[in-house]
Amino acid sequence: MLGEKVKTLRKSLKITQKELANAVGVSQSTIGMIEGNRQGASNDTLLKLAVALNTTVDDLLSDSSIESEIKISKKAEKDIKKALSETLEELQNSQDGLMFDGEPIDDETRELLKISLENSMRLAKQIAKQKYTPNKYKDKK
Repeated sequence: MLGEKVKTLRKSLKITQKELANAVGVSQSTIGMIEGNRQGASNDTLLKLAVALNTTVDDLLSDSSIESEIKISKKAEKDIKKALSETLEELQNSQDGLMFDGEPIDDETRELLKISLENSMRLAKQIAKQKYTPNKYKDKK
């Protein structure tokens, strides 16, 4: 169900309901209602949820279960936070700053960009870990 997927993805990204709500532009209680399957989501909210959770609307609405998350180390988490901070600072301090269609981006778009960048960095670390960890060290399930 939508609520379970939103909650699982949010937790795997280590973001709070409040952070997700801010990125999506809804209240924290709305996220809680969606996660508790007590409320649906509009098309606009679904799209923003998908972007914030680094997935697609199709994946959010599909019946398939979410694959188990590959755990990354605390060092990798620190590396992601550092790289994210450096990237955002570099973007902010560049000659033109963060712009979209010639206009400075708003706070909501900036937050969505931050979440998307962080998700992409985390996914890259997870793929690298899965790809380069020798079989003898992988968890047997």
